[in-house]
Amino acid sequence: MSQQIDYYFTSISPFTYLGHQTLLQIAEQHQLKVQFKPVKLGQVFGESGAKPLPERPKCRQEYRLVELKRWAKKRELAINLHPAHFPTDPTLADRCVIALQESGQDAGAFINQVLAACWTEDRNIADEGVLRELLTVLRFNADEVIQQAQFQSTQAVYDANTLDAIEQGVLGAPSYMLDGEQFWGQDRLELLAETLSAS
Repeated sequence: MSQQIDYYFTSISPFTYLGHQTLLQIAEQHQLKVQFKPVKLGQVFGESGAKPLPERPKCRQEYRLVELKRWAKKRELAINLHPAHFPTDPTLADRCVIALQESGQDAGAFINQVLAACWTEDRNIADEGVLRELLTVLRFNADEVIQQAQFQSTQAVYDANTLDAIEQGVLGAPSYMLDGEQFWGQDRLELLAETLSAS
């Protein structure tokens, strides 16, 4: 039986952006199934003790930018540290991910495009038109995905993901859960890979 990783994230997270491609590479290398689990990060933060970015001390806000720059260089990814549409509401994007996964489609490439749209292209991922374009470029049926994203059943999965994250003790986004063991933050991906190699 192949192992599975539960991948907790939100489509607006810069650290999710920095780790996403690396996670997919690790998953492919280890024949690992990835369960994409978008969450309402504010609720997760509320339980884990983390503070939303505007409420953090200035020193922590400044150091976050340093870390983003460092990791973008290490991952060889472009990044705009001050995107035009951050913060913005990731709800529809997150629910599109759920809609894709619930219909048996691979959401990995879509997540990558959404993250890049915010963090390199200054696009508003809360804009339905932007999401429709990204879905269409990837040859998904944008009308169907957007419609399913708005179903109550999709919202129920979003709510369940968030509750599950809280119950699992998820600290923030991204977090990767492997057999009940949490790897919090994209900077723990190398540790995840080492754990998989040793198993």
